Amino acid sequence: MPSIITHAAVPLALYAAAEHGRIPPRLLVAGVVASMLPDIDVLSFALHIPYESAFGHRGATHSLLFAVLVAVIGALFSGRLSSNRWQAAAWLFVCAISHPLLDAMTSGGLGVAIAWPWSDVRWFAPWRPILVSPIGAGFFSARGMATLVSELHWVWLPLFGGVALWKLINRSGR
Repeated sequence: MPSIITHAAVPLALYAAAEHGRIPPRLLVAGVVASMLPDIDVLSFALHIPYESAFGHRGATHSLLFAVLVAVIGALFSGRLSSNRWQAAAWLFVCAISHPLLDAMTSGGLGVAIAWPWSDVRWFAPWRPILVSPIGAGFFSARGMATLVSELHWVWLPLFGGVALWKLINRSGR
């Protein structure tokens, strides 16, 4: 997986690219949480659930169904997120689904169960440039630092370069 920090890059970049005021601050925070939420499944390690289980790491919480459930919950609480139901649902779906898509682009692990519960097959993207992040204390090692550099190179810089380009194009079009 990319580090938990890097999963926030997608909602932050989308927020930065959006028109000022388009995404309310509460919705932004919910989007950051939604982008990180699939990794709640790391608790499976403490519960001795096998990694390859549907409820192991990168299993059910990394699925399209999970992203839809996050979106539905967001729609139900849209008032508290200072948005309407459709905006909350769409935003939270995009933020939640970005997590397994980034994980699928990493160099390790067993892939993501994007189609769970319809399929237990774990999926990888055809292009996997992001170094997989060590879990736990291993993150604070040379390998963890190499992962952060990889994430900066393959996630943060392209996303925020895209935001800068988007802002430049929109400014020149006015």
